[in-house]
Amino acid sequence: MLHCHPPYATALSTLKDPALLPLDNNTARFYGDLAIDTGFGGIADEEAEGDRLAAALGDKTCLLMGNHGITVTADTVAEAFEKLYFFERAAQTLMLAYASGQPLNVLSHEVAVKTAEGWHDYRGMAFEHFAYLKTQLDKADPSWRD
Repeated sequence: MLHCHPPYATALSTLKDPALLPLDNNTARFYGDLAIDTGFGGIADEEAEGDRLAAALGDKTCLLMGNHGITVTADTVAEAFEKLYFFERAAQTLMLAYASGQPLNVLSHEVAVKTAEGWHDYRGMAFEHFAYLKTQLDKADPSWRD
């Protein structure tokens, strides 16, 4: 599980309706796999809050935490990082579309489901992307491995 507060995902989390609308390939990637919790109650430092958030996540792998940030779960760090990366990009797309002030062209349920399912064929790419990032870190400063 990874949790963070990237700018676009966090901005999306502050909207009255923080739904990640399926507008394109990337936003549709999360269609049907995103839980939204709008019960922000301050810093989560009690076990009961952890239990509440786990219940809010349910059977999804991503939880947009209202007025807070994003949490993702996956079998590996590489897969979780990939979800965080693409969720932030999806949130950026949606926030920029909202900022245009123009009506949004939301994908139909059928197209959004088909698009989300289509991403399953690319699951293995998370490992390639993560390996590439580590090679970039090695070039910049290999001491991160210490």
